[in-house]
Amino acid sequence: MALYDMPAPAKLNLFLHVVGRRADGYHELQTVFRFIDLYDRLDFDARADGLISCDNPALDEAGGDDLIVRAARALRRVTGVHAGVHVVCRKHIPVGGGLGGGSTDAATTLIALNRLWNCGLSRVALMRIGLSLGADVPAFIFGQSAFAEGVGADLTAVALPDRVYVVAQPYQVVPTQAVFAAPELTRDTACVTIAVFADWQRRSNAVFFGRNDLEPVACAMYPAVGQLAKWFRQCGINARMTGSGACFFAEFVSMDQALECQREITAEASSNSGAGASVIKNSWLCQGLVEHPLLHWMSR
Repeated sequence: MALYDMPAPAKLNLFLHVVGRRADGYHELQTVFRFIDLYDRLDFDARADGLISCDNPALDEAGGDDLIVRAARALRRVTGVHAGVHVVCRKHIPVGGGLGGGSTDAATTLIALNRLWNCGLSRVALMRIGLSLGADVPAFIFGQSAFAEGVGADLTAVALPDRVYVVAQPYQVVPTQAVFAAPELTRDTACVTIAVFADWQRRSNAVFFGRNDLEPVACAMYPAVGQLAKWFRQCGINARMTGSGACFFAEFVSMDQALECQREITAEASSNSGAGASVIKNSWLCQGLVEHPLLHWMSR
């Protein structure tokens, strides 16, 4: 048995507020998650020998014990199944970009293996397993645009308008833990409610709600990230960092506007033989998704 070409979409944090810090060291957050059509692709082949393995050249970790393998092992522990699997992961979401590449791979692994191994777990049960792997994993299993609170796993579905995004990656990755550990990180942003966010969507002409509290810290700690933020400002493009970085995104109502932005990014970078040419490593033109492609693979 096998499942091929399973999608694992990237996410954007439309805003990200750090509203407190718990006694255990974890941060209390508020954010809105949105999926975009930038995907990793995963293949799952059942193994008769009961082993779990992964071919993921983009993740060169000791023993190959990445989030995909950890997710498969966690599902097997919870359900008591003895099946094995070989996973091939074709990475398109950049590592260390704030786009949730590791978390989305783990979520798709849980969703796919729940079906391949006939586990029969509900979405809520899979989200519980996902939280043990990382705070963003439940959002991908939840499967809808979501207002998130707590460590990021208290999720409420929100309706978002159709939008197109240009995502840009600098020549630097950002380790999440380093940004959250920085003493200069703002940790007392005032809480907002879903109603406030929804009202802002109806009334405001501004591109962005709130801010990303991690952005100034990442820009100060990682020069290439700061250069990308400065470069966007100099080009007159309103962009925001997603997650803990390093990627930035700009939001547009129409595909034509987004295409013009991407053309401008390409032209500006290629016309500058100095710093501008080294600011952007990759860029993507992405459609905002209404829901995760595998949302309906689980019962509630």
